[in-house]
Amino acid sequence: MSTKVSNYSRLHKRYVDEIVPKMKERFSIENIMDVPRLEKIVLNMGVGRAIQEPKLLEEATMCLQNISGQKPVITKAKKAISNFKLRAGMPIGCMVTLRNEMMYEFMDRLISIAIPRIRDFRGLSRKSFDGHGNYTMGVKELIIFMEVDRDKISKIQGLDISICTSAKNNELALGLLEEIGMPFRK
Repeated sequence: MSTKVSNYSRLHKRYVDEIVPKMKERFSIENIMDVPRLEKIVLNMGVGRAIQEPKLLEEATMCLQNISGQKPVITKAKKAISNFKLRAGMPIGCMVTLRNEMMYEFMDRLISIAIPRIRDFRGLSRKSFDGHGNYTMGVKELIIFMEVDRDKISKIQGLDISICTSAKNNELALGLLEEIGMPFRK
């Protein structure tokens, strides 16, 4: 029984052909289903200034849609905080969840194009794992992504990228992300 590898993205094809055998050997995993894999990638932008300037939220939504290829969900405040003039239910951010081929396409662009464009980059922190095999990184400037038009945004914003894996611990998740090509600090 052969799989349809021709429809996969470049990174997904590499995962199936090269990374899975390397991970089985490196961590002496018997069953192929126990090899960690990417489950989803969540892109999240909190736009606190959207309370005073609603236009910033529209710009953030447009940027996130260009980066991910999917329409973002507007996130709303859960609690009212009087010091910030924030009421419950006010829109304060946006997020996108990527799965399957969209996730692999984004991951490929993140590793090969966006991360090398980060100014003064010295490697990603190895301490950003949550203990359950998930990795979260912050990007200070959206302009590292080629899809963002610098002229159409009034304020440079950042975003959080959460990479969720099926790994049971941080060591397996780190091994998977290293094999995929994430540039961690030595």
